[in-house]
Amino acid sequence: MTARRRLVLAGSVAGAAIVALDGTVLTVVQPTLQRELGASLAQVQWTSTAYLVAVASLLVSAGRIGDRYGHQRVFALGMLGFGAASAGIGLASGVGWVIGLRVVQGVFGALLQPATLGMLRAAFPPDRLGMPIAVRTSVIGIAAAAGPLVGGVLVTAVGWRAVFFLHVVPSFVCGVLALTVREPEHKAAKGIRFDLPGALLLALALAALIQALVDLPGSAGALVVSVPAGVGFVCHERRTAHPLLPPDVVGSAAIRGALGMLLAASAAFSGTLFVVTYFLQDAVGLSPFQSALRGLPLAGAMVLAAPGCAVVLRRVGARRTAGVAMVVVASGVLVLSRASGTVAVCGGFALLGAGFGTVMVAATQVVVREAAVEAAGVAGGLKQTVVNVGPTLGVAAGSALMAASGREWALGVLAAVALTGALACLVLPGRTVASLTHPPVTGDRAGVPARR
Repeated sequence: MTARRRLVLAGSVAGAAIVALDGTVLTVVQPTLQRELGASLAQVQWTSTAYLVAVASLLVSAGRIGDRYGHQRVFALGMLGFGAASAGIGLASGVGWVIGLRVVQGVFGALLQPATLGMLRAAFPPDRLGMPIAVRTSVIGIAAAAGPLVGGVLVTAVGWRAVFFLHVVPSFVCGVLALTVREPEHKAAKGIRFDLPGALLLALALAALIQALVDLPGSAGALVVSVPAGVGFVCHERRTAHPLLPPDVVGSAAIRGALGMLLAASAAFSGTLFVVTYFLQDAVGLSPFQSALRGLPLAGAMVLAAPGCAVVLRRVGARRTAGVAMVVVASGVLVLSRASGTVAVCGGFALLGAGFGTVMVAATQVVVREAAVEAAGVAGGLKQTVVNVGPTLGVAAGSALMAASGREWALGVLAAVALTGALACLVLPGRTVASLTHPPVTGDRAGVPARR
């Protein structure tokens, strides 16, 4: 691996880890933040919702900007802005400032997330993407698992503001380093015209959709906005000469299948975590720390499964790998639907983590690899959008089903969702495409400019 590729991989992993850590550490901060700032419960919930709405609504557009102006430049801007917003939150004098700066943080988070995948696609040939993506996924798992523990220590020892200052130095360092690494120019990307009307329609549709899912059941108003905006976006994309979503991306059956699989897997995964955590703390009577300990096998299995998946993908292809992984996810959900003892709960979490870690690597590799270099940002933005919408949908469904019918019924439905995602695996590439023996790819699609 060349020095440039090592730096690109390090930047991609660091950016993804910072975002993952920020997402999980906030849950520990919110109770203390509420007390010290004198905020209401609704205001504290908006510290999460405001970020989620901002980031999810802008990911695809941010990916397109990266395709046009260079992923490393956009990544650097995203990291520097994310760090500055984090510092501002740490200095905020009231909850209103926290919410506003979380929106700003979400905007910059949207810039950097697709860029972390776009940089990998540009730096590595398609047949060498598996392991970098696996490393990225493993680090995300570690960061997500470490978030509550790190947050708990910092809040107890220093205060809630320290949690946001935690991101400042790494973000600035990564942003500055990204500016020092020269990014190869791709001639095809220079001709991209940014579809501003399409970007606005998509942002409106996604923002309203996320708000509707978060605000269930009182979400009729948001759906009234989301549905027409979504229909308007589709109609606009069909007419415009320069669509936000390139035809070769949305027209790829493999990419659509990977996104569908990832939507089902992330919904089942996050919905299950919500339901089981609620069950362990409310019905079983465990403390948050005790329930977090029982979830450690999930993080461990996810971290171990990711690099193993990269090897399996080369041997059997994405179709079989992802199909089996989706069944493993469903099996883990079903085990947790009846588990109450420590061994059974840990075993269910281990199955869930192993399956989901494998799905993440397989789906990400298919999406990034199938897209041309000049559309890698859009593909990465679509993937990250699904990763944000899926969990929101899963938690909303899990919460509603658990309230209506109990844990076993809620998790049974979520297991069925995971199994339906296995059907999407049928359109993924088989062994001949995912192996190392396929015909070499040349030119821009290989991540290296063609010789003239």
